[in-house]
Amino acid sequence: MTVKDNGGPAFPVIGHNVIVNKGMSLRDYFAAKAMMGMSANPGFNDYNLSKIAELSYKQADEMLKAREEM
Repeated sequence: MTVKDNGGPAFPVIGHNVIVNKGMSLRDYFAAKAMMGMSANPGFNDYNLSKIAELSYKQADEMLKAREEM
C-alpha cells in the first residue's frame, strides 16, 4: 500500500523548534478549496457529494504534484 503525500501541515504551530499542532494537512486544505469552487459552480449540480469529494482530492493531489515540480 502506498502512502499519499499530504503536503505536510497547512497551518502548523511552532513552539520551541517543534511542531506542536499540525492542524489539517495541506492536501485537505487544497481539497476544501477545490470543493468550495466546485460546489459554487452550477455545472456541478448533477454530481453527488461523494463525486465532488473524489474530484476535490484528485485536484488537491495534482496541486501537490505541481508544487513539487516548481
